[in-house]
Amino acid sequence: MPYVKIELTREGVTREQKQELISGITNLITEVLNKDPHLTHVVIQEIELDDWGYAGEQVSVLREKGITADKK
Repeated sequence: MPYVKIELTREGVTREQKQELISGITNLITEVLNKDPHLTHVVIQEIELDDWGYAGEQVSVLREKGITADKK
């Protein structure tokens, strides 16, 4: 029974985007590992910006500086 946990910062990921992630990960596990999609679990956990740190700073501070994870 595959279990996949996706952790991301709470920054407005929509319900539709979450559904796409869940569907895409489930399909990938099914195709690559030949696992039953009905037994594959995907959990998305959103984390507050103050509770996530990178390079010694809170992500909330990095966002205030204009630093994002968006593709350029």
